[in-house]
Amino acid sequence: MTLETLKAAVPDYARDLRLNLDTLATEPALTERQRAGTFIASACATRQPRLRELVMAIFGPALSEAELTAAKTAAALMGMNNIYYRFTHLVSAKDYQSMPARLRMNAIAKPGAEKADFELWSTAVSAINGCGMCMDSHERTLRGHGIGAEAVQAAVRIAAVVNALAVVLDMEKGTHAAAAA
Repeated sequence: MTLETLKAAVPDYARDLRLNLDTLATEPALTERQRAGTFIASACATRQPRLRELVMAIFGPALSEAELTAAKTAAALMGMNNIYYRFTHLVSAKDYQSMPARLRMNAIAKPGAEKADFELWSTAVSAINGCGMCMDSHERTLRGHGIGAEAVQAAVRIAAVVNALAVVLDMEKGTHAAAAA
């Protein structure tokens, strides 16, 4: 499977997404591993099965089995953390912010990939899930690992495009079903 396969699934009304895919697939601010993991974690976070399958086939070969698992783990843990921490940040009662989360997050300590890569993937997923508190925390950690603003921005740009692709594929799924009826 190639990037061309994914681009072929994108209709003309979303041709900007095809152009952005070309650019982001070779984004120089990220290593190949960082790009691949960001695409995969982001695709998992969108919950769009066809997109996840295509992205895994295209970018999965760039990762070891442990790194692939780490990208999936970033999507899974952020799926939990982003809900919890968005709640504590947005609810009016501030006492929730000082309460321990009491949610298991052991994989964050030993994710199976470079810590900075895992944090980058977690940032992308947190952007998709809209958790400002988590984005802030992961971005600070990335800076502490020497990851610059351009790399963080590149990861979030990938997340934005992957999220938009999920929207398009969901819309098109409905269009094809209606046309077949």
